[in-house]
Amino acid sequence: MVLAWYMDDAPGDPQQPHRPDPDRPVGLEQLRRLGVLYWKLDADKYENDPELEKIRRERNYSWMDIITICKDKLPNYEEKIRMFYEEHLHLDDEIRYILDGSGYFDVRDKEDKWIRIFMEKGDMITLPAGIYHRFTVDEKNYAKAMRLFVGEPVWTAYNRPADHFEARGQYMKFLAQTA
Repeated sequence: MVLAWYMDDAPGDPQQPHRPDPDRPVGLEQLRRLGVLYWKLDADKYENDPELEKIRRERNYSWMDIITICKDKLPNYEEKIRMFYEEHLHLDDEIRYILDGSGYFDVRDKEDKWIRIFMEKGDMITLPAGIYHRFTVDEKNYAKAMRLFVGEPVWTAYNRPADHFEARGQYMKFLAQTA
């Protein structure tokens, strides 16, 4: 089961959990209402997992690669970590499957508050096009993730403000319908 919560407003290291006291947990249904989809899979058999193949087929996730986010494997690690943590959106869904390690996806709710989603081995998430979000590894500084796309991969992130994009407008319409 995925762990998610509203973040505290304390400054500091983004790789820390930033859990408020008292805790403000967020459930899967609340994430679904934001368009965030989640699956728990067996990452040890990702190469031959019929459940992963079924999801990929049903959702048209035709392209994939694997990225290892750690100082030894990712060129320009510090710069990339800063870039991933800048609040941004994409014009396509962002699909990530954690094969090893852990990290945090932060997404904005309807009131523009941050929700932190802890991702670890076996967690797969889809963030809808147009949602403001960011990512960081946790204090272990290591995550290995499968990146999936519908069609050819598009790596472009649009830092906030990016409200003029059609994907953002479509996402805002989706949110209004789930109110």
